[in-house]
Amino acid sequence: MNTDALRGHMDALLLSVLEHEPLHGYAIIEALQARSGGALNVPTGTVYPALRRLEQAGYLASEWATVGGRKRRTYRLTSPGRTALAGERSAWREFAGVIGSVLEPRTTR
Repeated sequence: MNTDALRGHMDALLLSVLEHEPLHGYAIIEALQARSGGALNVPTGTVYPALRRLEQAGYLASEWATVGGRKRRTYRLTSPGRTALAGERSAWREFAGVIGSVLEPRTTR
């Protein structure tokens, strides 16, 4: 899937992937790919700046951890991040509904 198509939705995707457990950057990329059935192959140059931005906004917290023998920065969702995720999900449902109502064929009577 084209990364440009994800514009405006990356925050929601990252927050969602981190909802249940802390993950390091590469594991986040793998989770996006797995949860999308392989459709999302987001480059590190897109993910890491977004993670830093979400951390600066207070939606994520990070710490260094040793994972598989390597030192990696691990990210977790904060309480404000959970609130932001709920808002992103609500906005997504509204957006998808509006776009769907335009794209889906109408039955005429």
